[in-house]
Amino acid sequence: MTDHVATLADLVRRPSVNPMGRDVAGPEYLEARVTDYLVQRCTAAGLPWARQPVAPGRDNVVARLDATVPGAPVILWDAHQDTVPADGMTIEPFAPLVRDGRLYGRGACDVKGGMAAMLAALARLQAAPVPRTKTVVFSATVNEEFGFTGARAIARLWAEPPAGHPATDAAARDLVGGPPAAAIVAEPTGLDIVTQHKGAVRWRIRIHGRACHSAFPEQGDNAIYPAGRAVLAIEDLARELLRRRPDHSCGPPTLSVGTIRGGTGVNLVPDLVVLEIDRRLVPGESPGDARDEVIRRVAAAAPGARIDHEDPFVESAGLPEAVDDGLLESLERAGRACGIECRRTAARYGTNASIFATAGVPSVVFGPGSIAQAHTADEWIELDEVDEAARILCGVVTA
Repeated sequence: MTDHVATLADLVRRPSVNPMGRDVAGPEYLEARVTDYLVQRCTAAGLPWARQPVAPGRDNVVARLDATVPGAPVILWDAHQDTVPADGMTIEPFAPLVRDGRLYGRGACDVKGGMAAMLAALARLQAAPVPRTKTVVFSATVNEEFGFTGARAIARLWAEPPAGHPATDAAARDLVGGPPAAAIVAEPTGLDIVTQHKGAVRWRIRIHGRACHSAFPEQGDNAIYPAGRAVLAIEDLARELLRRRPDHSCGPPTLSVGTIRGGTGVNLVPDLVVLEIDRRLVPGESPGDARDEVIRRVAAAAPGARIDHEDPFVESAGLPEAVDDGLLESLERAGRACGIECRRTAARYGTNASIFATAGVPSVVFGPGSIAQAHTADEWIELDEVDEAARILCGVVTA
């Protein structure tokens, strides 16, 4: 089995499901199994590495492959370890299956295929008898799917250490050594280069009532009624947003209610409803301003109701189109050398690249696979594309 196929299979068979804010537990949750695999792999390869704790059971891994020429720039390669849940999948999620040139399994496309390409490229670069004109810092980050906390922890490595900063960052900080010249973030882009993408702000709205027996509903205060009015107001605003920036290359701003939870039984008047809100931002929009607009609409729709808006659990302004031309050109040249035209494009989703760009590092998004296969019930990736991504990444470093 070739290096990229074996690596991807190793990653898929190690579950790393993000709980997505749910109170769940089990052997498939969190990233520890992938983290341990990466540490073992880096150790066997002789690459210097460090674990960076981010949350209990959730560590970033940072590794470094130095250039072979003096004064070479440092480039960050980032891929997240976590996947979305496997609920409702029609295939065995953690038993990688190779069929018709594809590998099936949860995370195969988003984004273990991209991680496998980066790991294969690192191994090939170590073995290749050619000069490496760039130093690669590889980061495998946690909790991309529900908060970007892993990427934020990486970004603080090249910031001035604040008072009381975690001592556990020291080893990772030494490996990074300062702000990278640029970053490539793995996501399924079909080998195109995403130079800008949307941001997001997500939070929970708690709408309160007063519980009582449903035989006497007038003695309570049903939280579902003001919640319903709030949802209709959010729907109206969502329609407005689609008309606000319809021609933006990332698509228009969007708004949706992702989950709604309320009530404990049909014979009780519910005292609480919780909504989860997803507001997608075009680059340049303020997450705070976008959230405030929703808050005002909800308040107007449900006057007198007791409504609390929790602090956002995701807040990213998106990736603006302000990237390093040298990075773009090196990716394009490496692609052409492999017979692939890597086009510059924009995306509607969000990635860790926005976090690194905000921290002052020009960043792009690049990787194998199609976003159409990400998070699907039979998630898969074309294995040839994983190999092509690895070859292109090698070309960037050896150019």
